Amino acid sequence: MFLETKTGHYVIVSTVGEECKAYIPAPLPPADFNALLSNIDFDLQERANRALGRLDGLSALIPDISLFIYAYIRKEAVLSSQIEGTQSSLLDLLLFEDDQIPGVPLNDVQEVSNYVAAMNHGMKLLSDGLPLSNRLIKEIHKVLLSKGRGSEKGPGEFRRSQNWIGGTRPGNAVHVPPPAEYLSECMGDLEKFINNKPVKTPTLVKAALCHAQFETIHPFLDGNGRVGRLLIALILYSEEALRSPLLYLSLYFKNHRAEYYELLQKIRKEGKWIDWIHFFLAGIKETSEQASETATKILKLFKDDEIKVHKLGRPSGSAMRVHAYLRTKLITSVQSAAKGLDLTEPTVRTSLEHLVRIGIVHEISGRKRDKIFAYGGFIKILNEETKPL
Repeated sequence: MFLETKTGHYVIVSTVGEECKAYIPAPLPPADFNALLSNIDFDLQERANRALGRLDGLSALIPDISLFIYAYIRKEAVLSSQIEGTQSSLLDLLLFEDDQIPGVPLNDVQEVSNYVAAMNHGMKLLSDGLPLSNRLIKEIHKVLLSKGRGSEKGPGEFRRSQNWIGGTRPGNAVHVPPPAEYLSECMGDLEKFINNKPVKTPTLVKAALCHAQFETIHPFLDGNGRVGRLLIALILYSEEALRSPLLYLSLYFKNHRAEYYELLQKIRKEGKWIDWIHFFLAGIKETSEQASETATKILKLFKDDEIKVHKLGRPSGSAMRVHAYLRTKLITSVQSAAKGLDLTEPTVRTSLEHLVRIGIVHEISGRKRDKIFAYGGFIKILNEETKPL
């Protein structure tokens, strides 16, 4: 039985002992695509593109872009996982990666760590020449669910059973995605659209449409929200809208959760693509501006702190090396820094004591031995807006 809507159709399915309507989205692009493109707010689209271009230009001026990528991916991992309900903070993740014991359930911080690994894996695959495809999407999903919570829910494989969003069962769910037998066709159509078939689409509009379509299809048993958010960054990177992965919309989606879910439902029920696209473009503009501001703050912090270290005089040489090391790790122990810098532990310990005294570093473990030191100013900038919901 088929029930038509403006953007797809419903089929009646029987699952977990009851019948319900599952939604099958029509392939992209939407109907009357040329008319849709002409109705997009041109000024908003231009401002979003300019903000993204400024961020890309700024990234080219940063002396060591890898430092910012390292930090930004971890901030994004925390934000994206918080949307899914984890309570991990950026500091929890850093402690976990440094083999320290975080103060949160292991599953939470493992989930965030998996997100970092999935993003890095996706970017490497693109850099190695693999096109943005269902194979790549499955690859990042496999990494995302490789350990901890969700690892039993088919990592790297499209689901073989029905899922639903919201509600306690399919019959009262907010949205029931396509049945498993439709996934190959739905995801095949999405892959074609990502790769400009049947039509080439402006990058930001493509990212908006693809994210919404992916979330509607919900092809995995778990991790769909995180993969859908990663897909945005992967599209921007693969289309060379950004040379470095420095733009993530998780904070914007987190701060506008109700509107986000409402607009996705309006696409499915009313065909309101234009409202969603405008919401998405506003997010690109706002997030690009925030990212540029954050990068500028961090560059200023590094410069100001280098001046403080130089004023130490004779000890400044070793202290500068420890300071540079903390830029790449954000937290460290004496042992880790000594190994990473090929310095003696007494030299590192003395340098960290100097950095603590001038207010650049602070000790966070409260231990008498095996102390952990954090680059407080750097973490404070990244921590903005990353508190759990």
